[in-house]
Formats: sequence, C-alpha cells, structure tokens
Amino acid sequence: MPPARNILNLPHGQLSLPAFLPDATRGVVRAVDSTDLERCGIQALVMNTFHLMQRPGSSTVQALGDLHQMAGWQRPIVTDSGGFQAYSLIRQNPKNGKLTDQGLIFRPQGAARKYQLTPEKTIQLQMNYGADIVICLDDCTHPQDPRETQETSVRRTIAWAKRCKETFRRLVKQKKLGPEQQPKLYAVIQGGDFQDLRRQCAEALLAIGFDGYGYGGWPLDADGNLLTDMLAYTRELTPPEFPLHALGVGHPANVVTCARLGYDLFDSAMPTRDARRGRLYAFTAETDLAGEWFTYVYAPDDKYIKTDAPVSAYCDCLCCTNYSLGYLRHLFKINDSLFFRLATIHNLRFMTQLTERLRGF
Repeated sequence: MPPARNILNLPHGQLSLPAFLPDATRGVVRAVDSTDLERCGIQALVMNTFHLMQRPGSSTVQALGDLHQMAGWQRPIVTDSGGFQAYSLIRQNPKNGKLTDQGLIFRPQGAARKYQLTPEKTIQLQMNYGADIVICLDDCTHPQDPRETQETSVRRTIAWAKRCKETFRRLVKQKKLGPEQQPKLYAVIQGGDFQDLRRQCAEALLAIGFDGYGYGGWPLDADGNLLTDMLAYTRELTPPEFPLHALGVGHPANVVTCARLGYDLFDSAMPTRDARRGRLYAFTAETDLAGEWFTYVYAPDDKYIKTDAPVSAYCDCLCCTNYSLGYLRHLFKINDSLFFRLATIHNLRFMTQLTERLRGF
C-alpha cells in the first residue's frame, strides 16, 4: 500500500516522504556537521530526550537557544521521548531504575543523581527543545515479552498518551503557538506480537487524536528478522492520511520493505555506525530496487589497497566524487578522522538516494 502523503509540513520546513532521518542522539551526527548533512540531502534529524536531559542538560540547551541553534541545524528535528532508552537501561539491570504507571525513574551508570521521565515532563522538555515532531512517552516492550507484559504496556501507553496530549495542548496555548508554529504530536502504537492488542492500542490512540503515529516496540524478532506481518498490520490499523514512523528501522532492505507497506519516516544509527566501522553501502544498479540491488563494501579489506575507483559508481557524494576507495582504505588504516567524515557522508547520501528512488514508485 503506497503512502497517501508525499509532503509533511513542519515549523522548520517540509519533508518529502518517505524520508530517512539519521540519529543525532546527543545533538550531533558523529563525524559530520550541519553543512555536510544538508549536502547529503538529509531533511531532518532525530534527537533523544533521554540523553539530552543528561548531557548537555536541558538548561544548557535552553541557554544555547534550542536544539536548532545549538546544533546549527535549521531544518526539522524530531525528538524521541526517551522511553525506549530508559526501558533498555532498566531491562539490562533493574537496579538502574523502575517503571510505574507514573513514568520512569532511572539512574544511568556513573550518574550522580536519579532522573524522572513522566509523560508530562517529556512533552515539556521536547517543547522547550524546539522540536518539530514531539513523540509521546510509551511503555516499550520486546516482541517476545509475554501477553501480560504487553497488556500492561498497551494500558500504560494509552494512559500516558492522554497525559501527553493534555500537556501538549496546554503548552501550545501557553506559548501562543499558531498552527504553523506548533510542532506535530505523534503517539506510539504498542501491542507486541498480538494483533488484538495492536488494534486496541491503535483504536484508543486514534480516538484521542494525534498528528501521526509510530510503530512501537522492537521491529525485529530474536533472529534479527523484520516483523513484516505486524508492521503491515499496524499500517492497516492507521488511516492512510496519517504519517507512520517506523521507529528504529534503518537497514536499507528493511526501509524498502516498510516504505512499500506505507511507512513514511525512518530513523536509525545503523548507517552512520556502519560507516565509522568501515561497512559502506553501494547500489548495484542505477535505478532498480529489485533483486540484489545493493551490496556492502568493506573499506578496510586488503583487496582495495590499490583501487582507484570510488566506493560506488552510482553515488554523487563528496567521498565518491573526490576520493578513491584505495585512499579511503588508507585513511581507515591510519585511523584518520577524515575517514569517519567521508564514510559517514557516503552512507547518508546512500540513504537519501534510496528514499529518493522510493518516491519514484
């Protein structure tokens, strides 16, 4: 089912859909600056409340203007609620915090104090950060968690979404934000691997009313396979006029699958993390997205030591138009920071080229 939307209007500009948003978790996409991102065709960034409230701290963000001013990025910013990160921290070790109907209390390793994240606080923080899309706090789960856990998650997610919207509406009124100034508010659909719970959550969130929605919970199974059936079902539950964000989806093949299901927004640290580790993406054909349409190029491989060709013949990024794969390998081997910049630019341009191709379907 192709998306019924192709443009998303936000306070800091328009997004052409589908769009890939790199994770600038702590206010930066590692190794590149805002000019690099713009030249790659990046339309928006995702930043994370969980991390920003700790470092540099919310008062520092406000002192520096807001996220746009702090990061020198004048295009749209999506802020994640921070719920997934807090959940992951607590799941790793219950001593790190606890989750209740009121919200999450956590103490990251090495932190001097505890932090509290409630539905009200996460909306307040995101609004003060100047985000273009604000995401409600949700109770995240793993798809293989038992039904009882998923039922609790759905109940909390719905209750928290109501509290988030009440806070959002109050702050919009308090800040006197007009229709073009106010951010979009997205809710997250939970339910794990249970269709009836996904439906229950989606119907309740639709009744509350939001500008868009996200697929909640880990999108992969225990073997790392995309949960295609549940992703498709969640898209079916969401009317086509609402944008749907495939939270955490960034593997190129998974982006294509989800875009063809009707998802509009994607975010992940995978492409930039892969780049820094030397795993680069390359199209195998100029336009097609069929068959084996992309491949990995492992820049550190010895076979590239004297390769004078670019990483990809189908890429127009700064790296591919100016430097050889052999030179890139050399930079990696001497651990020069230029490698991280060029490799990150290349993988990000691959992702924007990929979404450009998807828009042509």
